[in-house]
Amino acid sequence: MKKTKTKGRGKPCPYNFITLYTFTFTLFTSLTLFAQYPILPERERARVIDEILEDRLTNLLPQLMRREGVDMWVIISREYNEDPVMKTMLPSTWLSARRRTIMVFFDAGGDKPLEKLAIARYDVGNLLKGEWDINVQPNQWQALAKVIEDRNPKKIALNFSKDYGHADGLTYTEQKELMANLSEKLKAKIVSADRLAVAWLETRSEKEAALYPLICRISHEIIQEAFSEKVIHPGVTTTDDVVWWMRQKVTDLGLETWFHPTVDIQRHDPANFDHLRTFSKRPDKQVIMPGDLIHCDFGITYLRLNTDQQQHAYILRPGESEVPEYIKKAFAQGNRLQDLLTERFKAGVTGNQMLLGALEQAKKENITASIYSHPIGVHGHAAGPTIGMWDQQKGVPGPGDYPLFTNTGYSIELNVAVEIPEWKKIIRIMLEEDGYYTADGFHYLDGRQTEVFTIPRKLANVK
Repeated sequence: MKKTKTKGRGKPCPYNFITLYTFTFTLFTSLTLFAQYPILPERERARVIDEILEDRLTNLLPQLMRREGVDMWVIISREYNEDPVMKTMLPSTWLSARRRTIMVFFDAGGDKPLEKLAIARYDVGNLLKGEWDINVQPNQWQALAKVIEDRNPKKIALNFSKDYGHADGLTYTEQKELMANLSEKLKAKIVSADRLAVAWLETRSEKEAALYPLICRISHEIIQEAFSEKVIHPGVTTTDDVVWWMRQKVTDLGLETWFHPTVDIQRHDPANFDHLRTFSKRPDKQVIMPGDLIHCDFGITYLRLNTDQQQHAYILRPGESEVPEYIKKAFAQGNRLQDLLTERFKAGVTGNQMLLGALEQAKKENITASIYSHPIGVHGHAAGPTIGMWDQQKGVPGPGDYPLFTNTGYSIELNVAVEIPEWKKIIRIMLEEDGYYTADGFHYLDGRQTEVFTIPRKLANVK
């Protein structure tokens, strides 16, 4: 299937291209092709995941710990109740923690390497050395206390947080057991690890940044196939049919989706359409007809990274060869709102500042705007600066006050409400595309939709 043109790709990231070329070449030589979709077999996926994880723990984590002023980070989980951060640190063959798994990361300072320990019966893959000898110290908590005492850190960072569920993984029971086994001196050193946890989750390594455009391309290709005459037969196909086609396609490719897709319709009828209708008040089985403007919300998970994308297609009426001009103009407003937001990406600026600045400029340009963008990465709705929520357009206390850092990913999610006199109603152009912020600014990982797709697909829409 040919690829629809996209614009706004932005500047490339300033990475070590020799390292990335070697990594990417090795990756692509292992690809198994399912039609046009480049998907690695399971064994190669595991190799890539472990290679990325080793790089992150060895090279990225020490930088983040020093940036946040933390010299010891302790993460505790029990099997099947894993801390969200720990899940991202498990090797590819560990699908869950084992019994109680305790990870300790200690920065001794200077040029000494980061110490990575597991207070557990096992080594955690090849990355964390098992430090608990049950024959010497039968009590796991006392073994942890001994490790902490021996290293005498300035701070002991634990995963508890008011603002981020991602960083709040220490359970009540585990916290209670830990405190019962620490001296008063060590208890006084305990601090929240929320800033460090968010930094670990939101920051992408060079290797992840090299992979992410491919993952977004796969997700885009699935949408484009779903929004084509291969899947949609006007007058027959329902929105629910397209949703389940997308789910099945993801499964057939050996991938996963982190949320159930949605497909909805706006058309020339008396029905009002608001944002809530896209996910909580949406009819299940609307038949797709000529003249409909259809919209999807879709994302995949691959190599532990997620996508989140929303795009539109128009069903041509008999005799039509183009999207109506009034829909084109409405769509252009959506693209303009994307620009108003992304041009405000600057290190140190908070999510709330970006939100309010973009909305203020949109108002000056007579754009009826709503912005609810979010970080994306190892989680779909990820840790980092929240840039509005659909029901919080004046700012989001807490997560919205978190500042922007470089090498972080975002789903630019928003909508514009546009009056269409021809339909005697207001429609919403709801857009979402994944992008990346570096020292060179913001760019979309696989471009963005700048033209509404047509069904049947017109030749001018394809390369």
